[in-house]
Amino acid sequence: MRRKTTPIRRRWGALALVTGVAASLLPVTAAAAADTVTVYYRPPTAWGNSVNIHYGVDGAAWTPVPGVAMEAACPGWRRRTVDLGSATGLQAVFTNGSGTWDNNNGANYRIGTGTVTVSGGTLTPNAPDPCAPVVPDTTAPSVPGGLTAVPGGLSVTLTWNPATDDRGVTGYELTRTGGATGTTTVVVTGTRHVAYDLAPQTAYTWRVSAVDAAGNRSAASAPATATTGAAPAVGGSPLGGDPREDSIYFVMTARFADGDAGNNRGGSQHVRSGNAANDDPMFRGDFKGLIDKLDYVKALGFSALWITPVVLNRSDYDFHGYHGWDFHRVDPRLESPGASYQDLIDAAHAKGIKIFQDVVYNHSSRWGAKGLFTPTVYGTRDAQWKWYYDQPQAGKEYDPLQEHQGTDPDLTPAQNAQAKGRPYNGDLWSATAPTGNRCLNWGTPTGGRSPEGYTLYHCQWPVPTSRLFPADLYHQCWIGNWEGEDSRSCWLHEDLADFNTENERVQQYLIDVYNRFIDMGVDGFRIDTAVHIPRVTWNRRFLPAIQQHAVARHGAKGKDFYVFGEVAAFVNDKWNRGSVNHSAQFFTWKERKEYSADDVRAAIEQYDHEQLLGPSGQPTTDNAFLRGNSYHTPDRSKFSGMNVIDMRMHMNFSDAGNAFGNGKDSDDSYNDATYNVVYVDSHDYGPNKSGTRYTGGTDAWAENMSLMWTFRGVPTLYYGSEIEFQKGARIDCGPTCPLATTGRAYYGSHLAGSVTASDFGVVGSATGQVARTLDQPLVKHVQRLNLIRRAIPALQKGQYSTEGISGSMAYKRRYTAGGVDSFALVTVSGAATFSGIPNGRYTDAVTGEVRTVTNGTLTASVSGKGNLRVYVLDLPGNPAPGKIGTTGPYLR
Repeated sequence: MRRKTTPIRRRWGALALVTGVAASLLPVTAAAAADTVTVYYRPPTAWGNSVNIHYGVDGAAWTPVPGVAMEAACPGWRRRTVDLGSATGLQAVFTNGSGTWDNNNGANYRIGTGTVTVSGGTLTPNAPDPCAPVVPDTTAPSVPGGLTAVPGGLSVTLTWNPATDDRGVTGYELTRTGGATGTTTVVVTGTRHVAYDLAPQTAYTWRVSAVDAAGNRSAASAPATATTGAAPAVGGSPLGGDPREDSIYFVMTARFADGDAGNNRGGSQHVRSGNAANDDPMFRGDFKGLIDKLDYVKALGFSALWITPVVLNRSDYDFHGYHGWDFHRVDPRLESPGASYQDLIDAAHAKGIKIFQDVVYNHSSRWGAKGLFTPTVYGTRDAQWKWYYDQPQAGKEYDPLQEHQGTDPDLTPAQNAQAKGRPYNGDLWSATAPTGNRCLNWGTPTGGRSPEGYTLYHCQWPVPTSRLFPADLYHQCWIGNWEGEDSRSCWLHEDLADFNTENERVQQYLIDVYNRFIDMGVDGFRIDTAVHIPRVTWNRRFLPAIQQHAVARHGAKGKDFYVFGEVAAFVNDKWNRGSVNHSAQFFTWKERKEYSADDVRAAIEQYDHEQLLGPSGQPTTDNAFLRGNSYHTPDRSKFSGMNVIDMRMHMNFSDAGNAFGNGKDSDDSYNDATYNVVYVDSHDYGPNKSGTRYTGGTDAWAENMSLMWTFRGVPTLYYGSEIEFQKGARIDCGPTCPLATTGRAYYGSHLAGSVTASDFGVVGSATGQVARTLDQPLVKHVQRLNLIRRAIPALQKGQYSTEGISGSMAYKRRYTAGGVDSFALVTVSGAATFSGIPNGRYTDAVTGEVRTVTNGTLTASVSGKGNLRVYVLDLPGNPAPGKIGTTGPYLR
């Protein structure tokens, strides 16, 4: 388990300090006696050359303010030796003599004898002399042993034993020979590496050398050879293309459309939740329903589907998919004959619709992860718990399609009612503690009672502190501080067993299971709970693995694989309560320094380093901004590989103007905000962390959409919002209320009938209830917005600026690349004047009005909440498209 730390932050400011007669000082000497202390201090660069130590020896008075001068010891360090007399230490603070202090956050520094260093708020006792001459390191590390190469399809897993070095190994150099690429070399930090860029049925040979910080390199190891397998059968191929050209429709698969009633399941909470009374099983929608209604999504104008996780879950109320147990298997409650997950991907692609799959790297279910670790819990089939614990059967394991029917003659009617809907769990429990059990008081009563009044036992259910999970694979604590380091190394909730993602075995497990979905041809990953894994782990392990595998499998299309993470920050701050490690934009950047080779240590080092730098020490960019009226090629060299959901805009979408202002304020701190996913509400929250679906009114919804579809970022709509589905309903209440009363209600009744889409945003034909759904005012609005956005590259991928513009929500956007040059002026819900713009002929995409600018100024008149003007400049080879779509209820 990663230890928890609290970052030390310097606090500079005036102090009320004790003054008096100074203790005696010794001249600085090469070696201090036992009754002295030599203090080395690394001051902030801004202090300059004036550095004082103000101190009080134990039992003596403090030096007069501002203390005594410290002398230069070596570059970056100041030094002073103090005679302690008979004392064993002193208290000290440091100052530049001009009113700026380092007082250890008001606690003073407690310093003992010997040599002590103070740097970056950290005091190190008995430290080596930081100014001692460095003895050159000329000793090479030992030769790594035990190199093995194990093929797995088109990849080869390499492992070896750690090398040793007198000062520490910093990395390993792997040299590969074989195949058409000849000899290649890669440097890695751990003792395991997976090679992906390999040809089928080809022999490769590797050797490994160890490297230290001085660049000394060991001799090469003995070789290891492996031959790759045949090229795998084609699963699927992504559509490719810039994801900013898309708009996204987000569905909860199990709640969207029911294409096959045979895979519906209510689970053990079916009656208790009230779902049974509504004939509404939690698993109701499926892939067949999605396939059947892809034309509905296309008719709305969306070219991408974000779907909830597809892996097999094992919790009592898990229709949402975030409680993964068997990550290698698609949940069978979503699949049907002829409607597998692969069938859905292929059907969507055939219609030009991408699939963005929700994935979870942070946690599994409370029952572990099959193939990694599944806990054995205490159980007893006594008179109280017989209904809950199935009789173990050799070779049988959990199958969600086989629910208890409540007709077991060995159970009483009351017990059968309790057991009904529960899948088999005889593979999980034991009355006898398993070998290696670490859970204390196995099987003894806790003194507590279940809701039914039954005796509760120690080790009956897995929680982080029960020690039922191994510490190398799972974390062992609850989150205490949601903006602290423990939010990345502890459990979110009792049902979510938190992976130790800094463990190499866990990393490879997750990389392998998600590579399978890349092979199937999904177009991107939405990453759940991304903030709860250290950025350095994402940047070192998971993000490179995603990109490498996507490119190795799909070539150029793999380079377009879109990754966007959920970095939940439910505040209105640019930086989440000042904690950069918990802010969305932080995750869009590569690391700027090297950390320890060990991932656990590196995560702590990175956290402390970035917290000390704080918001003012974070990188900034103009990748999202025009320079005047000109587009410039963005610098993506420092991009981490993860884009993010724009949580700050989401929090402020109770008012479009607030969302716009807050979005602009943060955009210089993302690597490139034009890739942000932007939404109003979701399956978790509405704006301002509301627990209900958006209820701001139809006009306000239209205004929010007009902003999202024309401002930077990828617009995203939660299913049903196009008809204000479940507005004002609580989004989630677990099994304590019927799903039909929540924001996760079943949507399929609004889709009954048939629909075909002749193009994106264009209905070919529709009958029944779905025809009436498609006739709703917000549907007409989003259809036209999609048509307009698809026709104007500046609205998809353009940088923006508000310079020279008057208007509450007004901006200019431009995108220039290859033969495309697109320039547009946008104002939402109100008039605006654009000054300093290029002269020329502009055409409004909403009304078709043509304006010729000769003096660099255009005034756009628009009224009506959600109404819009998009004046597009005619440019050589890029004529304005004219009026797009037909006048509707809001765009007129």
